[in-house]
Amino acid sequence: MEGLNGCEPRKVTVKGPYTFSIGDVSGLGQYKKGGLYQQVKMPKTIEFKSITHALKDPEFVISDFAKFDRPQQLHIGFQALDAFAKSQGRLPRPMNDEDALVVIASAKEFSKQQGVEVEFDDKLLKELSYQATGDLNPMAAFFGGLTAQEVLKAVSGKFHPIKQFMYFDALEALPTNSKRTEELCAPTGSRYDGQIAVFGREFQEKIANVKQFLVGAGAIGCEMLKNWAMIGLGTGPEGKIFVTDMDSIEKSNLNRQFLFRPKDVGQMKSDCAAKAVQAMNPDLEGHIVSLKDRVSPETEEIFNEEFWQGLDGVTNALDNVEARTYVDRRCVFFHKPLLESGTLGTKGNTQVVLPRLTESYSSSQDPPEQSFPMCTLRSFPNKIEHTIAWARELFESSFVKPAETVNLYLTQPNYLDTSLKQSGNEKATLEMLADFLKHERPLTFEDCVQWARMLFEKQYNNAIQQLLYNFPKDSVSSTGTPFWSGPKRAPDPLKFDPENPTHFSFLEAATNLHAFNYSINAKGKSKADYLQALEGMIVPDFSPDSNVKIQADEKEPDPNADNTAFDDESELGNIKSQLPEPKTLAGFKLNVVEFEKDDDTNYHIDFITAASNLRAENYKIESADRHKTKFIAGKIIPAIATTTALVTGLVILELYKIIDGKTDIEQYKNGFVNLALPFFGFSEPIASPKVEYNGPNGKVTLDKIWDRFEVGDITLQELIDDFEKRGLSISMLSSGVSLLYASFFPPAKLKDRYALKLSELVETISKKPIPAHQKELIFEVVTEDAEGEDVEVPYIKARI
Repeated sequence: MEGLNGCEPRKVTVKGPYTFSIGDVSGLGQYKKGGLYQQVKMPKTIEFKSITHALKDPEFVISDFAKFDRPQQLHIGFQALDAFAKSQGRLPRPMNDEDALVVIASAKEFSKQQGVEVEFDDKLLKELSYQATGDLNPMAAFFGGLTAQEVLKAVSGKFHPIKQFMYFDALEALPTNSKRTEELCAPTGSRYDGQIAVFGREFQEKIANVKQFLVGAGAIGCEMLKNWAMIGLGTGPEGKIFVTDMDSIEKSNLNRQFLFRPKDVGQMKSDCAAKAVQAMNPDLEGHIVSLKDRVSPETEEIFNEEFWQGLDGVTNALDNVEARTYVDRRCVFFHKPLLESGTLGTKGNTQVVLPRLTESYSSSQDPPEQSFPMCTLRSFPNKIEHTIAWARELFESSFVKPAETVNLYLTQPNYLDTSLKQSGNEKATLEMLADFLKHERPLTFEDCVQWARMLFEKQYNNAIQQLLYNFPKDSVSSTGTPFWSGPKRAPDPLKFDPENPTHFSFLEAATNLHAFNYSINAKGKSKADYLQALEGMIVPDFSPDSNVKIQADEKEPDPNADNTAFDDESELGNIKSQLPEPKTLAGFKLNVVEFEKDDDTNYHIDFITAASNLRAENYKIESADRHKTKFIAGKIIPAIATTTALVTGLVILELYKIIDGKTDIEQYKNGFVNLALPFFGFSEPIASPKVEYNGPNGKVTLDKIWDRFEVGDITLQELIDDFEKRGLSISMLSSGVSLLYASFFPPAKLKDRYALKLSELVETISKKPIPAHQKELIFEVVTEDAEGEDVEVPYIKARI
């Protein structure tokens, strides 16, 4: 079917899980076998109405399906507002009922004139009038991010535009615990008048006296601090902002972390971010504390009980699940509200965690990261992501793991008889030690070039020849179908050609990284130096080995998995005898290559790009440029300023509700957005789970996440008695990894424990002292109720 090669895109119809149709194929030639196809996204033309036509016959993108009836009302309400401004020469005054009645009457008149039947909610239109002079920073952030993305769509033709009107409100964020009157919402001549017009002076004072902790000062952290500065958070006499980030600013941060400038590169993020927002709002001076510590178990002396108890709330601006989970656990422990958010390209989400109301961040988990089957990476790649993952592993196994193992051998006493035996891969490790310390140890730049040339030969010629020996191109499976079909592509070995830019790039990068391992200077070498180093080098011919086994399918067991169990002791002894004694190499060590994607001079991404593209050449896969390779190999999470701004706006709207002290879970919103589609979804947070058991005075309900049993440093016996009074009997008690009490322990073992205080019990069983800064101990407990039924109760917190 030669006619298909290079033809115009053809529409695909999926016929089944493994079959699809491309329509009429007459005149395209005879189909023989195989063939590779590529998905092409076809452009779509969208027709828009003119503004005049669209005003009368609007099409809405729904921003919140719980407010399905609002877009039509707001559409007419804004026209009424515009008419008011034109006729009066001003906008309606804050909280002024006279002006509001004019706007409501005008909206109803507009509706009648346009022949549109709308069931108006007077409260909605009244708020539209009340807030007309308002100017809220989170709303500006939300619509700013949205509008900027729409501009990018118009310029690039990428992603689906909003068609055609979109209205968004957050009336549930209005304060119910602070007064709003015409007097309290009148302008005061302050920079916060736009916010006071909406919320009133009382609520502005509440905002100013909040103590908030921001964890992370990256993309979301910068936007968050900017918004906080603009709304006046923490600027009052009692207000305080704490921001911590252990990272320094890199050049690549500047495209989306807008508080930083080129002069700040190399400085700490938290310091620069704090300075930048104080320049934006001088009211923050003296109210912002920048820290440089990771929030983790290791820093609990810094972020201690006193620190957490002094906070009103916490906002996460982190980029990894482990740190988010830890902060979440601390917020649960100290009963602090947490605002959580994240972005991935055009996608974003926000989550509110409220003490005694909602589940915590850790209650739900993201799906695991996508991983590729090992046999696909080793032998049967079919897309560039596979070859990049393989090249990343080749980087580790060539420049990282060998250097680490050599250093362990040289520094760890008795390494061969202890750590090596436990590693379970003795022979391969010993051979690698022999190569790196004796047989292939380079002394000159030329040695490094020849090593790199042999690495090319092994990976792109010998390994491919071996694979084709095990599975020839014409081999068939047990069912009679060709082995090299479906996702399996038959590779071809590569012949080294120094004039091929990818071949030479691989040679250069591998040489430099190997030279770095051994502290050999390879800088400033020309192409001629590399070619000269290869002159006279003999590359041995390769003959496939019939004893080599290769896993043909992920579902089959790996034929090489158990090889290590049968290592011949005499063979291992022979390799060990070839190794130089560590004492003969005193002071010698290898430099471990630490992967760093953002340094363009270190050859890391150059090596992975060349290694991946050579493998792609083996398998006839379309290669990837350096930028795409860096993106995938460096696991870069795409962050764009538009999504970041919008998500931060949503977080601040939830912060308003927390500051107001709302306790109705229905007023809060978890948000999910995708600006590319565009999609906006909001849901009520999931309530925290409860547990019930039969106590002495009837049913007892406990919150599984937020409740805990709080006791002093009482004895074990007193704790058991305390639980008996609650109608619960303790069957097991533990702290960390130490099992302190179990009802099945023999009485002799328990006898001495009953009289010990809980702190003494922990120190006795764990054989470790409790750190001086620790004021509380946490105990996990397994209990039964009066009927002998297991009850899943919260943990015990003991003050010591």
